[in-house]
Amino acid sequence: MKTQLRSGNARLAAVGAIGEVLDDRHSLTDNFLSESGLPLRDQAFARHLAYGVLRWLGALEWLTVQLLNKPLQHKDRDIRRLVMIGIFQLWKDETAEHAAVHATAQCARDMGKPWAVGLVNALLRRFQREQSDFLLRLGEQRSQYAHPDWLLDRLEQDWPEKWIEIVTENNRQAAFWLRVNRQRTELQNFCNEIQQQGFTAATHPRVPDAVSVKPAMAVHKVPGFSEGQVSVQDPAAQLAVELVNPRAGDRILDACAAPGGKTCHLLERQPSIDLLALDRSPERLKMVRDNLDRLGLDCRLKSADASRPEDWWDGAPFDKILLDAPCSTTGVIRRHPEIKWLRDTAQVQKAVRMQQLLLERLWPLLNTGGILVYATCSILKSENHEQIHGFLSRHANAKIVEPGETPDQALSPGQQILPGEEGMDGFYYAVIYKSD
Repeated sequence: MKTQLRSGNARLAAVGAIGEVLDDRHSLTDNFLSESGLPLRDQAFARHLAYGVLRWLGALEWLTVQLLNKPLQHKDRDIRRLVMIGIFQLWKDETAEHAAVHATAQCARDMGKPWAVGLVNALLRRFQREQSDFLLRLGEQRSQYAHPDWLLDRLEQDWPEKWIEIVTENNRQAAFWLRVNRQRTELQNFCNEIQQQGFTAATHPRVPDAVSVKPAMAVHKVPGFSEGQVSVQDPAAQLAVELVNPRAGDRILDACAAPGGKTCHLLERQPSIDLLALDRSPERLKMVRDNLDRLGLDCRLKSADASRPEDWWDGAPFDKILLDAPCSTTGVIRRHPEIKWLRDTAQVQKAVRMQQLLLERLWPLLNTGGILVYATCSILKSENHEQIHGFLSRHANAKIVEPGETPDQALSPGQQILPGEEGMDGFYYAVIYKSD
């Protein structure tokens, strides 16, 4: 894998990135591709290819099997992934023949497998000739949805009338959304400035600090980013601050804070809150500190396990708690397509148990008359309204507060946003009031 990265070839870097996910069970990260030694433009191309293959992996695997007369050996899975890159380019990118076929096939030589050059070339040319027939047959297979069977089953069970819309949206690339820092600039001023630089900017009808920018770009190239004027954050995640509704002097706990998007948004909205940002990982907590510093904000940070308040709580109750709970992340697949292939039912069940534990352990820390905002970026009901329904049934002093104008799917309790709804990621929120 490292040999592929050192080769200086964007397609081989993409093969290596795909292997990081499927073989080593790592998420796609810029850090991995930044080690390739490629120029930034080629890194972006490699990232595009890797994301595209992982977005359509199930369908691409089916197509590759149909093209091969006999399966490739496991040790040659890099060749299979190279073929999938070529199919992706011909099918979804409509890339020119020379780039998608010849250049891709030649990569096999750089892998040290010259025997595969002719094979890759022949497979891609066959797909090119018979593409209509292959895609017609794919349309009769469950593989067309490019999701693992367990997840399709769960989505069909949870959303019998919407699951096809959900998987279709999951397979689209999400828009590029920013959050404007009210302490550094104003929304309309930022929109005006970025439009003057040749970008298209659009605000969100429900989320007051959100602006979408076209074309998308690398974070370090976002105008105003290094000056702390904006952060990258989806509008659905920005809704958290509207529900917490921080007021001057509020004592607030952000229980699972890293990487710090919601932490910073709370302080941007109301810098005078008494905010404790907690995360069990010291490395991830450093990300919160870096974001605070860039945005010119500050709060108390502590590395600790939120489910063990006896290790970190000072005994003073909180007015508000934001529990952005660990979850399956099935609501943000369109941004992170590898999620489909890195999750399984056992991980979902583990997340459900942790969510319940966190709710039970943090509830006693909340002041009477306070609120706990429970959030996940999941669309699975076991993590969301079923989780909260169970919590309410165990706590007579817990009441749901209707979150007003936030989008919902008419579920009770809580509010579910599905992927693509008003341009947002899939998210769930429940605002729970402590009555006595």
